[in-house]
Amino acid sequence: MRRGSFWAWLWIILGFLYFFVPLAASFEFSLRAVRGRYTFKAYENVLSDPAFYKSFGFSLEMAVFTILVGFLLIVPTAYWVHYRLKSHRPVVEFITLLPFVVPAVVLAFGLIRTYSQRPITLVNSPALLVAAYIVLSLPYVYRAVDTGLRAIDVPTLTEAAQSLGAGWGTILFRVIFPNLRVALLSGAFLTFAIVIGEFTLSQLMYWPAFGPYMEAIGVTRAYEPAALATMSFALTWASIGLIQWMGRGAPGQAQITGAR
Repeated sequence: MRRGSFWAWLWIILGFLYFFVPLAASFEFSLRAVRGRYTFKAYENVLSDPAFYKSFGFSLEMAVFTILVGFLLIVPTAYWVHYRLKSHRPVVEFITLLPFVVPAVVLAFGLIRTYSQRPITLVNSPALLVAAYIVLSLPYVYRAVDTGLRAIDVPTLTEAAQSLGAGWGTILFRVIFPNLRVALLSGAFLTFAIVIGEFTLSQLMYWPAFGPYMEAIGVTRAYEPAALATMSFALTWASIGLIQWMGRGAPGQAQITGAR
């Protein structure tokens, strides 16, 4: 037991150093904007830049739409696969893995070429960018939802709700969604991280997103990109902590007595 504990702590320490030493180095470098002393001048420069708020606000808005539309598409699909189409699960899982195979550059040019012609012209609409973000987040969100559905008894919950007179909309939004709270939070924050850090799609489609802003500021400045990277990591860890806090004490199955 002592030997196993030693190796476990060794790998934990090595993993901690692997992840946090580069982050600490980036944070320390971001404090050197003023020669000879540590200051938060780089952070002040970033937070005083109007382009920062414009790009971050745009990406935040796109992330919210991507999360909402993605959940409305993925959750019913995953639910129906678990409830009625279990034999088709390998096919659906294969389809959700395609974004790993198709590069973002190919996806961007394909969408631009397809939707820049009549009768459907969406190349100048942010809806096309949201659709592309949904495709990128599909592998992560689907697996988060699939894991949540595996943890509950979907057929029993569905049949119990139907016996109380619930329709499909009530079953989905008042029975299934509450049971997937932690899974949906995980998928939402993964999607948020993808959208905030994405560069290729927004750059090729000419949208003022946060990824192109980080790339542009990295070309002309030295300390501000390190400050942005530190802020991004802090936001990511805050999101993970929020997932843990909101998922604490999550019920195994939701009450369905009010589903009628």
